[in-house]
Amino acid sequence: MTRIGLAPVLGYLIIEEDFNVALGVFALAGLTDLLDGFIARNWANQKSALGSALDPLADKILISILYVNLIPVPLTYMIISRDVMLIAAVFYYFNPCYATARLKPTFISKVNTAQLILMTASLAVPVFNYADSICLQILWCCIAFTTAASGYSYYHYGRKTVQVIKDR
Repeated sequence: MTRIGLAPVLGYLIIEEDFNVALGVFALAGLTDLLDGFIARNWANQKSALGSALDPLADKILISILYVNLIPVPLTYMIISRDVMLIAAVFYYFNPCYATARLKPTFISKVNTAQLILMTASLAVPVFNYADSICLQILWCCIAFTTAASGYSYYHYGRKTVQVIKDR
C-alpha cells in the first residue's frame, strides 16, 4: 500500500522537477518492496491473496508513473502496451474455474526487471547532470529488446498453458 501511496507523490515531484527528492522517494518505495518480499517469504502467516494481487499492481502503478514522465514515448508505449495485453489475456483466458492457472514469469521476463535499473538511471540523470548519456540510450534499447522478448515469451508459454487447460 505504501508504494501505491507513493506513486502520485513521485509523479508530482517529477512534474515539479524535484529529482533529488524524487530519487529518494523512489528508493524508499524500493525498500518497502524489498521489505514486503522478505516478510512474505519468511513468515508464512503474512502471505495473503490480497497481498499477492497488490504487490505487482503497486509495482506497475509506481513504474508507470515513471514511464510516462521520464522515458521516450515509443518505449513507454511499448512497455505499457505489453502490460495491458498481459492483463487482458489473464482476464480473457483465466476465469474463476481455472483459479490455479497463472502466467508464470519466464526467464526473459525476470531479466526484464532491469526496467528498475532504467527507472533509477532515468531519475538519476537530472540529479547528476548526465543528460543525453549514451549509457542511458543503450539501456533504453536493452529494455525495448527485453520487453519485446518477454511479451513474446508470455504469449508463447501462455498459449501452451491455455491449450493444456482446454484439454482437461
